[in-house]
Order: sequence, then structure tokens, then C-alpha cells
Amino acid sequence: MSAEIASGSAGTLRVTVVSPERQLFDGEATAVVAPAYDGEVGILPRHAPFLTLLGKGNLVVRHGAETQQFRVAGGFAQVAGNRVRIVVEQAEVTSAT
Repeated sequence: MSAEIASGSAGTLRVTVVSPERQLFDGEATAVVAPAYDGEVGILPRHAPFLTLLGKGNLVVRHGAETQQFRVAGGFAQVAGNRVRIVVEQAEVTSAT
């Protein structure tokens, strides 16, 4: 994997969403909205390093006009170097446009 893909190209994030059963998403995104345990958190490119526990709610991954939505419960989200890793205890895909 090239350094550009690993860290996301300019204006994008590299996002991975995994559950114990499978990988749900691995790709580029322009924004992520995650249900942190104490409220929603928005993540854009060049976000400061960040780690949070996840609660129950909707996880939204956007890339331009395309949106992937997941219903998640538990886990954590990590942001480092334009890479977002989301590890969830439970998840289901609710929509993809």
C-alpha cells in the first residue's frame, strides 16, 4: 500500500470499518460522522489525532455525493494521519447511495 493511499490523498480520509464478523468498509471518504459514547463526532481530512469510545447510533461515511450508513453499537474510533479506523462490536449496513 502506498503512503498516499495509507494516509488519504489531499482532501480525503482513508476509512476502515470492521466488526468481529467482517470488514464493512475500506475506502476513501471526505467526511465521517460517528456516534461517540457522549454524542456525535464529525471527522474531516487533517483532523487532529483522536480516540473515542463509540455508543449506539448511525455511522455515516461520505465521499462526495456517495454515502454509506451503518447502525453500530459499541467499539472505538481512532483518527491518526488522515486514517480513520472504526472497530465496532455490532454493526449492520443501513444504506448506501
